Order: sequence, then C-alpha cells, then structure tokens
Amino acid sequence: MNTAFDAHCWAEIDLDALLQNFQRVREWSGAAAVCAVVKADAYGHGDRVVARTLAEAGAAWFAVSSLAEARQLRRGGVTQPVLILGMTRPACAAALAEEKITQAIYSPEYAEALAAEAVRAGVTVEGHLKIDTGMGRIGFGAVEAPEACIAALRSCRRRKGLRITGAFQHFSAADSLSEDDARYTQEQYGRFCQILAQLEADGPLETVHCCNSAGLTGHPEWACDMVRAGILLYGQDPSGEVSFPGLQPVMALKTVVSQVKTLAPGSCVGYGRTYTAGSAIRTATLCCGYADGYPRALSNLGTASIRGCPAPVIGRVSMDQIVVDASAVPDVEAGDEAVLLGGGTPADSFAQAAEKAGTISYELLCAVARRVPRIYRRNGRIIETLDYLNA
Repeated sequence: MNTAFDAHCWAEIDLDALLQNFQRVREWSGAAAVCAVVKADAYGHGDRVVARTLAEAGAAWFAVSSLAEARQLRRGGVTQPVLILGMTRPACAAALAEEKITQAIYSPEYAEALAAEAVRAGVTVEGHLKIDTGMGRIGFGAVEAPEACIAALRSCRRRKGLRITGAFQHFSAADSLSEDDARYTQEQYGRFCQILAQLEADGPLETVHCCNSAGLTGHPEWACDMVRAGILLYGQDPSGEVSFPGLQPVMALKTVVSQVKTLAPGSCVGYGRTYTAGSAIRTATLCCGYADGYPRALSNLGTASIRGCPAPVIGRVSMDQIVVDASAVPDVEAGDEAVLLGGGTPADSFAQAAEKAGTISYELLCAVARRVPRIYRRNGRIIETLDYLNA
C-alpha cells in the first residue's frame, strides 16, 4: 500500500506524461500557440497544478468554462491569458477586466449587455467572437444567416466597452471519420474561413483559433494562430476513431484492498445478487465506488489490477466499495494496492472502461470525485498532493 499519504482511494497524476503530451501537441501544431483547456478542474486532474506545470512548459493561453474557474487559475498564480468559453453574467464585466480575462462573445444581445455593463463600470472587456459554424450551441449563427452574422460580428468590433482581440469556432464531428461527418467538418471550416475573411477586411484580429483536440488531430493544417488542446493533454484520444500519435495517459485511479475472502459455490455478491459464484473463488473488496468516480455501469464488467494481475469486477459497484475476483492474484492480502483505471496495468484504461460503460473517457476523467485526493508524480516521485476535503 502507498503510505505517503492518508487515503484509501486516490488518483495519481503523472506530470511527466502531461508534459510529454503537451510537447507532442506543440510539435503537431507547428507555429500555432497552444491554449491548454483546463475547464472542469483540468478534466479532473487538478487545474492549479496542471496549469502551473503547463505554464512553465510554454502554454500561451488557458481556456475554462466560467468566471469561477478563471479566478481559480488567477489565484493559483497563472498570469497567461485566460479565455472563458461559456457565459459570464454581464454584471461581472468589471471582474473580467480587473482579472484580465478574455470572454467569449457569442450573440448580438450578449455583446450589447456586456458592453453596457463595461461602460457603466468604466472598464473595457477583452473578447473573442464565437462563431457557430454548425455546432448548434452558443455563437453567432453562420449557418442560417451568414450575412446577418457578419454584420453582427462587425458591430461587436465597434462597441465601446469591448475590445475584440480574436475569433473562434468549434467542430462538432471532427472525432468521426465517417464520410458524412468528414464532409460536415470540412463545411464548418469553410464557413469559418469565409466569415473570417470578411471580418478581417475591417482589420486583422490578434488571435484566430479553429481546432479543438479532434480538429487538430485530423487537420493540423487548420491550426490558425492557436489551437485549443484539451483531452489530448491528458493522454486520451478524442474518440475510438481519431487517434493522436504518441499520447501518454496521465491519470490512474487507485485504491486499496480492505478484505480478502474465499466464497463458496453459490455465494452471491453485492446489491441485487447480480453475481453468483459458480465455484469457490477468492475475492478482494476494494475501497472505492461510484461516489469516488468509478461508474456503476461497470458492475460485472470492469477489470481492476492487483499485483499486476487482472481482477474482474463481480457484483454491483456500490457507493464506496467494489468486489473483484482475485483468484488469479497470488498471495493477495488486505492492504494491497489496486489499480482501477489507467496506470498501464491489466486494469481497464479510461477509454476501455468508457466503452464498457457506454460513455466517453472525458466523462470518466471528470467524474473522479473531489473526495479523491490527487497525487502528482515527477520522475517517479510524489512531489505534491491535492486533498480537496482537507485543503
């Protein structure tokens, strides 16, 4: 058992792998700057430590989803530009300006409201224009009414209280290689270029960005001034179809064996008696459950690793405990470390677990609970521990 800290379940973060992934993204992006997407607590990895590590490595920008996340980075010492990809209430215009945070501007109405609050507060808010080329979420609509979209974008650049320094869009299907989706991705890029050409006829923008992780993987030639790398940094491919070369998984979810038992044939395991032993088996109970982020959907499906040996999950995953068949694990005993997800062991990778659970690796990474401490390793040594409950 790892005795460097007091935890029965923890997530190990390999900062060497994070840095290697970042360097691969930089190489793949050519001359484009890299914006590290660290929303959702850096996809569950801990935004302050991840952002600090990537800032030292040369990340030019950081992207988050909200003002609260942006402030968290500033409190953690990040001085690089920070872009909020989602909505910030216009009443917070002064805070955006004071913290030097760039806001996504996504509609004429939002631009008007944010600009009015900025003028009222006597500040100027920096913004990047979000163009909806086919994602269908927030953004100036380039699909339904391109001419009106261009007019609205131009109007934003003239608004007092706003300083428009960039423009961007987001691909919706770049993680698919189907002929139809590939065509749709190309159409999105084409719309973006057409809108941008007319918009920049009024003057160039400082920072244009087009590619998310999936877009960068398939089309590094579309990197523009900057790329937004999210899932790639954490060592996961955008999808089962789209694979980025040379990634190293960053997170491993680990726990400890609390008890070892021998079950007789006919014995049941877990809520609902969904598993019945067909023969005598050796079981290990693990101190982790769906409240920690291990999905209940992996009941009777997941695979853990103990002493380098596979240990299938049997019965239902409980809130705080999991039972595995440890018959193939020699000399298993209470206190043994068990790997649940990742870690380069026979345990399921996040991608494998996501496929079994009917979801995506993004969700499993983000689902690792705040009650689970994060420990950070460099050169094989623990250099920092983040314990949210005892911070």
